[in-house]
Amino acid sequence: MGKALQGKPAADFPANPGFSAGEAGAGGRPLDWRKRMSDHVAWSLLVYTAIQIIANAVALTGGSHASILPYFALVILVLAVIPGWRLFEARWSELGDAEAADPSLAGAYARDRALIWLAALTLPVLMTGFFKLVEAAVA
Repeated sequence: MGKALQGKPAADFPANPGFSAGEAGAGGRPLDWRKRMSDHVAWSLLVYTAIQIIANAVALTGGSHASILPYFALVILVLAVIPGWRLFEARWSELGDAEAADPSLAGAYARDRALIWLAALTLPVLMTGFFKLVEAAVA
């Protein structure tokens, strides 16, 4: 892509309305809280799922293989966690174009991003620990 852009004068590229250098995000792209939150939701769900699978695999190797509780924890991933993440994303995806580039939303964005990642990194371990405690109490 870099070779394709070499030697072309800036006048050959269309202007991007609503974009100013002060609103540029990473890589010089315009600020868009909707896209950024969507990216964090997607990546945190991947991380959450990986941790959940690994935690359940460890739980399966440590005890009786007849228990269905570790598999139930994976079902909770689908039934409860994904809709919760969707609520965070929906809150940001409903912003209009002007609001999506508003730098004053940086604090709210940082708070929601921190909550998403905190949940992605702690919920799988907490859920697996809870199910291990329930399994030990039942056994």
